[in-house]
Amino acid sequence: MQTPSLANPIDALLAERGVLLADGATGTNLFAMGLESGEAPELWNEDAPEKIEALHQGFVDAGADIILTNSFGGTRHRLKLHNAQDRVHELNRKAAEIACRIAQKAGRRVIVAGSVGPTGELLVPLGALTYEEAVDAFTEQMEGLKAGGAEVAWIETMSAPDEIRAAAEAAIRVGLPYTYTGSFDTAGRTMMGLAPKDIHTVVDDLPQAPLAVGANCGVGAPDILASLLDMTEARPEATVVVKGNCGIPEFRGTEVHYSGTPELMAEYVRLAVDGGAKIIGGCCGTSFEHLAAMRAALDGHNQPASRPDLEEIVARVGPLRNKAASESGATTGARRSRRGRN
Repeated sequence: MQTPSLANPIDALLAERGVLLADGATGTNLFAMGLESGEAPELWNEDAPEKIEALHQGFVDAGADIILTNSFGGTRHRLKLHNAQDRVHELNRKAAEIACRIAQKAGRRVIVAGSVGPTGELLVPLGALTYEEAVDAFTEQMEGLKAGGAEVAWIETMSAPDEIRAAAEAAIRVGLPYTYTGSFDTAGRTMMGLAPKDIHTVVDDLPQAPLAVGANCGVGAPDILASLLDMTEARPEATVVVKGNCGIPEFRGTEVHYSGTPELMAEYVRLAVDGGAKIIGGCCGTSFEHLAAMRAALDGHNQPASRPDLEEIVARVGPLRNKAASESGATTGARRSRRGRN
């Protein structure tokens, strides 16, 4: 059961608005602002805060109800790749402070969620990182996010159930309510074999329940909508998040472009509402223009239709890139190191 002393900003805003719109891509938009490949976006919280402000402002102007801090790779394990492992607290604090400044002048309620991505390490027994070390790393990051004003720990793009649990335990330790999402990009499952229908049970025995669970990133709108159907069928009463990629990445010369149009992302929003999602956003490739189209679609979808099936999803937003989770029971023993939210 949720600890009563912790606020639930998501449920409060859901009660007012029905379905919430989360923001779009971090990496894609920062690359457009000049971020170099291989550079840590988190360093811009100190070196180019005006660009991070512009990122958040663009999404607020497009209609986002929830904005995520620029802190996806904010654990010491990710920051050590940039010799910044001793700056975890300050970089995460500044990430939250920047987002809060934009949210506070929005003229409406905008939730600031502290983005927390994977450590990039495999946990024991597959790797060297112990569960306790993972909890400590996430705790260190979340303490910075909380100090900067983040209202929710937004744990995202996860593959391993034990890493989700470690991050959730850290959020509880720090005193932040939390959400978590998996990336179901491998035959309808995460790369560590977690099926969408099982996302709800990962932290069932922890003393603090999540505010929401769901899916992000992955391989495009049709696949994340297929995952949504499994998640909402498994636990219809849950608050479910989908934050799908804007189509499929395509190389044009040396640059990566995503195939999704604003019209496709608008249709994805309508299907997500009909499929039971309560928080809908965009991940890799989702621009301010895409999010504005998603806002218009959400506002215009006043009379939700019946729950779609896979056939309808494919007919409206295109074919699945992977098998559905029900068609594949295989698990994997390795995981990519991924930035996500690009």
